[in-house]
Amino acid sequence: MEQQTTQVLVVDDNPEIRDIIHVLLEGEDIRVTEAADGSSALHFLEKGSFDLIILDIMMPGLNGYETCQKIRQLTNVPILFLSARTSDSDKLMGFSSGGDDYLAKPFSYTELLGRTRALIRRYRIYQGKSPTAGQSASNLLTCGDLCLDPRSEKVTLHQHPVDLTSTEYQILKLLLSNRRQIFSPQRLYEAVWEEPYYYGAGNTITVHIRNLRQKIEPDPSNPVYIKTTWGRGYHCD
Repeated sequence: MEQQTTQVLVVDDNPEIRDIIHVLLEGEDIRVTEAADGSSALHFLEKGSFDLIILDIMMPGLNGYETCQKIRQLTNVPILFLSARTSDSDKLMGFSSGGDDYLAKPFSYTELLGRTRALIRRYRIYQGKSPTAGQSASNLLTCGDLCLDPRSEKVTLHQHPVDLTSTEYQILKLLLSNRRQIFSPQRLYEAVWEEPYYYGAGNTITVHIRNLRQKIEPDPSNPVYIKTTWGRGYHCD
């Protein structure tokens, strides 16, 4: 994050929340752009690029879920939902619409900064912007016709490119780098998110695996690349 200006888009209809986040992130040398609704956020995204989007759910016009789905048509930038809606179904809907992480309001400043740093770091590694990117072996990681190139950070299926979010990429890379190893939800979460496992994180993993399967599996209900060993976890054969 020290190598170039970090750009974060904060989307919330509450100006006080935007101000708090703005001040907090600027204290970390992060440049913040504010949007009061989903339509404004999409306008900013069409004009420039960001390293992270912090997105509210309950907004006038396009709600956060709808905004997230439209953002995913434009970019794979990480999306952190920040919302007072904290039920499991709300979180699952957030991940299903394309979100990478979910933080409840009222939030801890320390936790917000931690989630922000982690998401931006993973995205920069995925995009090849981080000095740590490229330290991986350049050998291709494969499973059948699925191929991941650690050097270019690209994924192909039957030689056709697969468009993944940074979180989906990190999950797939971990599983392909450790073929036939079974990763429990806890082990997978702590390896990718780089934070302690918490109650509800299993649902986060489930939704990201489901989204990833939708992109790479011929039949997501009968996966051939990312398999489940019931009661134990996930693996690539």
